Amino acid sequence: MISSTFTICFLTALSSVAALGPAAVNLRTAANYAILAKSGISTVPLSVITGNIGVSPISATGLTGFSPTLDSTGQFSTSAQVVGHLFAASYAAPTPATLIAATADMGTALADANGRLNPDFTNLASGAIGGQTLTPGLYKWTTGVTIGSGVTIIGTAADTWIFQVAGALSVATGQKVTLVGALASNIVWVVGGTATVGAGAHLEGVVLGTTSISLLAGASANSRLLAQTNVVLQQVCYDILCHRSV
Repeated sequence: MISSTFTICFLTALSSVAALGPAAVNLRTAANYAILAKSGISTVPLSVITGNIGVSPISATGLTGFSPTLDSTGQFSTSAQVVGHLFAASYAAPTPATLIAATADMGTALADANGRLNPDFTNLASGAIGGQTLTPGLYKWTTGVTIGSGVTIIGTAADTWIFQVAGALSVATGQKVTLVGALASNIVWVVGGTATVGAGAHLEGVVLGTTSISLLAGASANSRLLAQTNVVLQQVCYDILCHRSV
């Protein structure tokens, strides 16, 4: 069982140094969710999730493993595993309409991130990026990406990264993505295949998944998981864009 403490993050004024990297991806209302998926979110207790989670167009039956308790308003539910609220398309108004807007915004953000042209780096390390230090920029891979050893993302709190991955994204067991100066909220992984964070591994950044996203046993993430299909959690420590202590 993983226990965690969390600290709310506040952004302070940035320095006058010009930001590096592509224009930021606007998540719009999808940014109101730590995890958002169209066909379901499942967990193996006890996961620890900070932030709201939502499913749409699937009903609350798509929230599995959370033992949710429906609020008296009928608009959301709560769970011992979630520091936040659970939302589903079958809950009372205005939740269904709010989720329709959020999933549409998720799709718009995915199309935006995936459609960026003129990458700064193409097929870096042939997709095997373990051990790499990644500076700000637009990265494109025409294949999948594997993180077989630790990766460092280095920059400032104003810099941005977009990683366009045509295939699957896989973080190997026990491996970590580490930030130096960068903010997870300024990092976007747009993934054409499945995205998998292996057992005991750690990922930083927003994941826009065309298919499913999975965090295996003991994995952790400082990010948002926004999936066009489903998200699978196995006893994870999941903290949304903030300080993490495991």
